[in-house]
Amino acid sequence: MKISVIGTGYVGLVTGTCFAETGNEVICVDIDKDKIEKMRRGVVPIYEPHLDVLFERNIKANRLKFTTSLDEGLKHGEIIFLALPTPEDEDGSADLSYILKVSEEIGRKIKDYKIIVDKSTVPVGTADKVFKVIAKNASCDFDVVSNPEFLREGFAIDDFLKPERIIIGAHSKKAIKIMKKLYDPFVRSGNPIIVMDEKSAELTKYAANSFLATKITFMNEIANYCEKVGADVDKVRAGIGTDSRIGKRFLFPGIGYGGSCFPKDVKALLKDGNDNNYNFKILKAVIEVNDHQKTILVPKIEAYFKNDISGKNIAIWGLSFKPETDDIREAPSIYLMKALLNKGAILTVYDPEAIPNIKKRFGDTLIYKNNMYETIENADALVICTEWSIFRTLNYKKLKKALINPVIFDGRNLYNVEDMQSEGFTYISIGRKEINK
Repeated sequence: MKISVIGTGYVGLVTGTCFAETGNEVICVDIDKDKIEKMRRGVVPIYEPHLDVLFERNIKANRLKFTTSLDEGLKHGEIIFLALPTPEDEDGSADLSYILKVSEEIGRKIKDYKIIVDKSTVPVGTADKVFKVIAKNASCDFDVVSNPEFLREGFAIDDFLKPERIIIGAHSKKAIKIMKKLYDPFVRSGNPIIVMDEKSAELTKYAANSFLATKITFMNEIANYCEKVGADVDKVRAGIGTDSRIGKRFLFPGIGYGGSCFPKDVKALLKDGNDNNYNFKILKAVIEVNDHQKTILVPKIEAYFKNDISGKNIAIWGLSFKPETDDIREAPSIYLMKALLNKGAILTVYDPEAIPNIKKRFGDTLIYKNNMYETIENADALVICTEWSIFRTLNYKKLKKALINPVIFDGRNLYNVEDMQSEGFTYISIGRKEINK
């Protein structure tokens, strides 16, 4: 099939590359000329494991192309995917201006039947708005489909090529038939293509992300309570995770969720509820708890240093909102670092991929290092914000020699409490007993 993807952000680039990987002819459209030129040369603008291999292969095979011309994209594609940003507006709602602006241009430019697919995460009713905007000027038939993405950063290629389910929101039999044909190569193992109305498809994405955010937040609440009563959150997690009704995933406590999806989508669903006279009380609590959780290590750090961290050199491992990505959007590390900087701390930081993005945000207010052990040289303490695999196995002697104080504040519970105790560290984590040297 001939496919056009409008927008080459995280979702658009993965979508276009993976469709090309199954033999489709794909053109990706973006207004950023420099970005398009780099991609034409084979430069991947984001970090996502395995994307570079597929990207290069499909460019060489001439199945994946890039352009700044919307006209070229619309002329090429039988199916037009809208993978445009829907940033959080000031009131918490999703900003649809990018989608609606492109939809208006689509209405003026299409000359034959097209399927316009909302791939972005959008509020309930967006497909109707897109249809109306296109219909104002369209001189040919078209259909609008809601097809939300369920891609985890760090695992996006596997998630796209081997999806647990495909959601197609449409009422047109013609569009449904074509979309099923497009996705058939991805579900040969029997995972379902679920067809529903557009509004239900739009809400499915918000509901899924909000539920997962709630699950994470609930576990963080349990972890915080464990500290109050002397329970161990690892044992509680194991005890409830083996219940098939609950499951083991998204039960790891920490310093809150971040990223481009959970924070934005929870707020957007809350705002949609308010607009429709429905009060999502649970979502309000989720946002409140998560905001608090992002800086929950700060008072623990202050307490260790007797409420004075001014001039203390604190090393930070992990800056991205999760491992295997360079994405720092709503990363807990940002909130924690801002709080520490405001209290006069000096921060020396390291992350395997996110340093360039953090530099754009913090500039020279941070000290940047190129490896994990260089970061802790003469540091007063170590704080861990992201659970990158390289942090999981420690050289204890090297760590203890480099740190002025053998103290670790672990926001992701990477290490065994007993091991930290036997190695002589002060070890403070989330929802577990504190080890004091």
